[in-house]
Amino acid sequence: MYVENASAPARKPVTVPSLHVMKAEGRKIVMLTAYDASFAAQLDHAGVDIALVGDSLGMVVQGQRSTLPVTLDHMVYHTSMVARGLSATLLVTDMPFMADRNLDYVLDAGARLVGEAGAAMVKIEGAAPHILESIHALTERAIPVCAHLGLTPQSVHKFGGYRVQGREHDAAERVLSEALAVQQAGADILVLEGVPTALGERVTQALGIPVIGIGAGPHCDGQVLVIYDMLGITPGKRPKFSKDFLAGRGSVQEAIAAYAADVRSGAFPAAEHGYN
Repeated sequence: MYVENASAPARKPVTVPSLHVMKAEGRKIVMLTAYDASFAAQLDHAGVDIALVGDSLGMVVQGQRSTLPVTLDHMVYHTSMVARGLSATLLVTDMPFMADRNLDYVLDAGARLVGEAGAAMVKIEGAAPHILESIHALTERAIPVCAHLGLTPQSVHKFGGYRVQGREHDAAERVLSEALAVQQAGADILVLEGVPTALGERVTQALGIPVIGIGAGPHCDGQVLVIYDMLGITPGKRPKFSKDFLAGRGSVQEAIAAYAADVRSGAFPAAEHGYN
């Protein structure tokens, strides 16, 4: 699945079952985005557990205003590049906007991202009935799925912008209900984005699958950031939930290693990176 990264220190490849072991043992999972082979190799060398080829590439690589213009061909292209830079890090890639238009398209997209591009898992946003059907269909065909709930960027127009989700009681209960539903449908892990810290803790405790937070507080089973945010090179205002790990350090490699160490020790995220 992955090409050999000769510069990376020897370690066992991260697998879907090993992520579940990490949750059971209370070991934090480290996840970062990557969009090309060079950054992927940096993640692999630093011992990052999961590389995510996010459709965030539309904004941070392509210069789009949202993730919506990203196509399946874009995702296949970037996923294949990242796969070439990895040896042990698990590769997860996003299903782009409207990949869930029908079940046949979902399955074809999953087959391309895994079979052609080299991903080990696909990420899909939401918990609507057709999404749950898609999760079930993919996992039944041996394509692992990472669910994504809370602030789901592909729903930016529905939300009226990038807004924290689950602050009101009913909204929080809905997020928790959706999390249980995607787990029941067969999701192997969950990315939970932009929710209050207390809700992030509730969801993490309620689920048997690993919960990876981004702006969901320190109690999740792991953390993910967009690599450009954690290097402090994203144009405009850095998200509240992120931190510039390159500041005061001499290299990208040192910054990634510091991020991984802080996630594993529980130093990141701090209270200032969360939402009430």
